[in-house]
Amino acid sequence: MVAERSEAGLASARPDGPPTGRGERRNPVQRRPKNRKAQIVRVAARAFSERGYHPVGVDEIAAEVGISGPALYRHFTNKYALLVAAAEAGAQQLLDVAQAADDPRLDPESRLTALVRALAEHTIEVRREGGLYRWERRYLESADRGRIRVIYAGLHRTVENAIAPLRPDASDTDVQILGTAMLGAIGSITAHRTALSGSRLTDLLLDICRAILHTELPAPPARPATESAVRGLPLSSKREQLLTEAIRIFGRQGYHEASIEEIGAAVGINASSVYRYFTSKSDLLAAAFHRTGERVAIANSEALAEATGRADAALRIAARFARLTFTMPEILPVYFAEFSNLPAAEQHRLRSIQRQNVLEWAHLLDGDQAEARFRVHAAIAQVVDVGRRMRFDTRPESLERMQALMKAVLLGPDSPDDSAR
Repeated sequence: MVAERSEAGLASARPDGPPTGRGERRNPVQRRPKNRKAQIVRVAARAFSERGYHPVGVDEIAAEVGISGPALYRHFTNKYALLVAAAEAGAQQLLDVAQAADDPRLDPESRLTALVRALAEHTIEVRREGGLYRWERRYLESADRGRIRVIYAGLHRTVENAIAPLRPDASDTDVQILGTAMLGAIGSITAHRTALSGSRLTDLLLDICRAILHTELPAPPARPATESAVRGLPLSSKREQLLTEAIRIFGRQGYHEASIEEIGAAVGINASSVYRYFTSKSDLLAAAFHRTGERVAIANSEALAEATGRADAALRIAARFARLTFTMPEILPVYFAEFSNLPAAEQHRLRSIQRQNVLEWAHLLDGDQAEARFRVHAAIAQVVDVGRRMRFDTRPESLERMQALMKAVLLGPDSPDDSAR
């Protein structure tokens, strides 16, 4: 189900030949594997995806491959070159898989099924490293990010071309959103470690993508989004202001690139004053995560208190989750990308909170509970990926479109139309 670990020591050959007539063994021939560079790229992608770009050292990657640091530098000049190679290889592999599976000669239903199945199977195979670009792309320089974005654009076009014949009623924009939603659902498995056999998971992802395909999206806002007036009163607590600005700065440039001075300046205080509220940058990051977990838990409790049934409660949670995320769109990327920068004890506590929130949501869904957790994670991915395409437009019409996709992922295409606002 997950990618197998790269084998170390593949370059060494054992002296397995028979003794010569003089009682001597033939010397082994030492050969460098032809795929050494690909091994390095895959190990790097896995390490960066699981622990983040900054915490991982080149020597760690070399040791995992089974070579020395200087040997690795014969292939890549520095760690950044490894990040670029890993991100680009991951994107190109997805595009290659999609293009190989896409057969316009098939009937439209079979064409899309073959395409989704191939992408699902590939993503299951590379599950441990498949989330690299999604969460670590902020560290790529503009030219590199732009080049990789072109590859992903080709992937999206391939999926959209397979969707369009099945949804002749849909606008180009809606087809793009449906394609993004499908790819987001498939990619969601890289963000968690819930276990399910490969065949069951592939079938589940197919079911989810079919539900997305048949989603009737509400009409979009009549006019393009513009800068709207800020609603509500500004935060008066300096601690709350620091939490809000820290999340925005971490989301924009990454935890390691952000400084306490910059965070303090965003709320009009100096660095020394920040330490009156938080002992360190790590403490600030942990507090931001805890606050988000609390908000999600409160939203869950409110949804359960208002619900008329289990399905209704699941949809009310979805509606609240979408609003929370669209209001502060940086929080989920920060959570997934920067989690490894917390101390181990904080990671354990926060993971328990996050797991409990997901379980409470999943328990509202019918069927197998492992599959229900995958559905919840796929719904969360919709908010991130489709939200980005919508530019996290918080107008009611955009949120209704988001909630329609989440409803299809959670409950399937034939669920009753009783979603909560």
